[in-house]
Amino acid sequence: MGTDGHLVGGQSPARHEDAEEIMDAPTRRAVVLVGHGGVPRDYPRERLTQLRGLEARRRASGAPPSPEEVALEAELRHWPRTPANDPYQAGLESLAAHLRPRLEPARLVLAYNEFCAPTVAEAVRALAAEGMTDIVAVPSMLTPGGVHAEIEIPEIINELRAEFSHLSVRYAWPFAEEHVAAFFVEHLRQFDRK
Repeated sequence: MGTDGHLVGGQSPARHEDAEEIMDAPTRRAVVLVGHGGVPRDYPRERLTQLRGLEARRRASGAPPSPEEVALEAELRHWPRTPANDPYQAGLESLAAHLRPRLEPARLVLAYNEFCAPTVAEAVRALAAEGMTDIVAVPSMLTPGGVHAEIEIPEIINELRAEFSHLSVRYAWPFAEEHVAAFFVEHLRQFDRK
């Protein structure tokens, strides 16, 4: 943790007090909690199969997304969500509800890597339009080695840094493994035999 309360080395805060210290600066600060995203249970499977086929062909050819792929992805991301058809989104919203008061006065918003809206880019653009000057994105994915947290999201963040060079746009990754381990130990204590 730097003396100015900023994240150092991309590590996330381990304690509530650290989160308060990070978020109390006078700048207009926002946090983007990035979830993976899930496919709604009632989204038509044939459309999902079609979208995946279009994505696979695009990746293999290196071509840009086709209008059909763009339309299907938009349909999927904006599909009506409920806790019943998208328990993943409901779970991330619940986590955000617990996290939000601990990060105040920073503004906390959600974004999704895939399948759901808003995208990371959409969330950051909206925050920039609101006048936020310091934006930190943090993934809900804890462990290293995943393509989303280690490759895709950093690529998006780098593009956003170029687009918003007058703003501070940072990525709080990777998580310090000792902090993740401490979280798991504390969690497992709840299951100790009495």
